Amino acid sequence: MRERYRTIARVAKARGRRGEVVTEPVHGLPSLVREGLEVAVLPPELKGPRWRTVVSASGEGRAGRLVALSGVGDVSSAERLVGRFLLARERDLPEDLALHDPERLVGREVVGEGDGRRARIREVMSGPANDVWVLDVDGGGEVLVPVVDEVVSTVPDEGPIPIRVPRGLGWPGEGGSL
Repeated sequence: MRERYRTIARVAKARGRRGEVVTEPVHGLPSLVREGLEVAVLPPELKGPRWRTVVSASGEGRAGRLVALSGVGDVSSAERLVGRFLLARERDLPEDLALHDPERLVGREVVGEGDGRRARIREVMSGPANDVWVLDVDGGGEVLVPVVDEVVSTVPDEGPIPIRVPRGLGWPGEGGSL
């Protein structure tokens, strides 16, 4: 089977005398850069290694992370990485990435486990505690559902995603039925 890769971050700026960089998540993904992760810098420099290891990563969230990469030890080396992207092997990323990846979720169909009602994911909103899916319901209306284990337990590779809409968040026209 072929190795699969994902672009996970962009190097926004160099920071510090020791060659740290600030990375920002891309494609609506959460911050995935973590200590020990092997990343490829794209486009690669003409000379030097393509793959680097994240030596340290501090800070959280969409504002970016302060990251130290192996082989980048001064501000000059760090500045050459600005504007480049970090690529990681999919197998090295979190198993639950499918729950948070707008690129793979937007447009997917969901189906209510109790009643078979159908909707499509229009947007994935990132929150401090969990993501929220904005659903366009067949027949009109909108439902916001939290992406937590009680609502979304699995995201199959194909077909509709089963969800359990909690009581009080019911489908449009219902007073919170499920």
